[in-house]
This record gives sequence, structure tokens and C-alpha cells, in this order.
Amino acid sequence: MLKQLPQTDVLVPNTRNPQKAIEYINSYIDTARCENMSVDISFMNAIDACYVSTMCSTNHYIKYPEGKINWIISSSLSENISKRLNLGNASFYSVK
Repeated sequence: MLKQLPQTDVLVPNTRNPQKAIEYINSYIDTARCENMSVDISFMNAIDACYVSTMCSTNHYIKYPEGKINWIISSSLSENISKRLNLGNASFYSVK
């Protein structure tokens, strides 16, 4: 079943390096008012996407416990791996 992505601005990290993407996204979380946000990491492989979404979802939860991040990914594999971590503030939307 396809999920419809909520209408919010979409943040796109300007790097394929997962550590730099984390720094970019966390910097945005720290400086912007972004209780609900969308991030497009569909250009990353599944493992990097899991790493980035886990680290940034955790940082986002610390600042906005009631907030949500919509992760735009290229593979449902990322969602399946991350689902086991019970990130309550993360939703995943596949572009395929």
C-alpha cells in the first residue's frame, strides 16, 4: 500500500557522505523550527539511509518529542531495517 507524503518542505542533504548528511540535517534541526519535516535521502544506499535516518530521528526526537520526520527513501529495505529500532517519530516513503 502506497503512503501519501504529507505536504511539507523537503530537505535534501547536499552530500552522499552519510556523516556529512547527518551533520547537515542535525544542523537544520538545531536551528530551524521543524517539528514536522521531510528529508529526501533517496539517493543513498539502504545502509547509509538507515544510519542517517536513525541518527537524525534520534536528534529530532530530543528536540521535538511530539514531532515527526518523513524520510523519502529509494528502497523499502531501509524501512524494514529501521522499523526494528522503534523510531516512533519516523515515517518512510519509498520513491519506487
